[in-house]
Amino acid sequence: MTSANELRGILHGLPGVDQVGVEARAARLGTRSIKNEAKARAIDLAISMVDLTTLEGSDTPGKVRAMCTKAVRTAPGAPTVAAVCVYPDLVKVAVDELRGSGVGVASVATAFPSGRAPLAVKLEDTRQAVADGASEIDMVIDRGAFLSGDLVKVHDEIVAVKEACGDAHLKVILETGELATYDNVLRASWLAMLAGADFIKTSTGKIQPAATMPVVLLMLQAVRDFRERHGRMVGVKPAGGIRTTKDAVKLLVQVNEVAGPDWLDPHWFRIGASSLLNDLLMQREKFATGVYSGPDYFTLD
Repeated sequence: MTSANELRGILHGLPGVDQVGVEARAARLGTRSIKNEAKARAIDLAISMVDLTTLEGSDTPGKVRAMCTKAVRTAPGAPTVAAVCVYPDLVKVAVDELRGSGVGVASVATAFPSGRAPLAVKLEDTRQAVADGASEIDMVIDRGAFLSGDLVKVHDEIVAVKEACGDAHLKVILETGELATYDNVLRASWLAMLAGADFIKTSTGKIQPAATMPVVLLMLQAVRDFRERHGRMVGVKPAGGIRTTKDAVKLLVQVNEVAGPDWLDPHWFRIGASSLLNDLLMQREKFATGVYSGPDYFTLD
């Protein structure tokens, strides 16, 4: 067990975030242009990093099956997406539809999106999703506990969920829009990594602001520095509000410039999105034919 004093010492020993500097660097990286040949490669890379997501109360087995078909058959010659992300009760539907495709199934267990449930409920939620075939679990931290300074509770819940995941990868959602400050984003990132997260994820997509460029930059710096200090790579997943190819390319530029090229791989960088894939496919078609196709050509979301 890690004590409160140990955690507080580590997290409050991190350097303070220069808000002006982080926002200015994110803005500069956002203006970088890349050549058309590199952009075409970037589009395919971004497609391969998408966690195609549906997390609505109105989700049905039919909607999930249709999304799984789209995840595998994106467009002629295009890669599949990395994973499909659904609520725990729809994991079996996605697993059956994706069997043999190489596309993973992620599930938002642990009382998503609030995270306000007893630990026993969160652990059972996780175990059931894994038993049903989920290869990835996206958990939410208890932001109330974090903001009130109960770092041990947040840390120990992540450790327990990680254990409940078994062989499944754990993505820890920080819900950065509720963390209020960049310093808190940095501390929450390190807290999740110290507790064993395989990925740190910005948001549930239910709270705004979500995956802002300065926040993603901070999290990329955190995983880079964590590897330097502890020798373990942790992935990053921005999610929420990422809708255009331009957004995706900006993210890939940040990954390369901030964390480094080792993270330019779906094993280490994901983009949580629902509508982004259509725009990536439209831009890909434009590069191939010189003509835009409408989003309904690739199916509407």
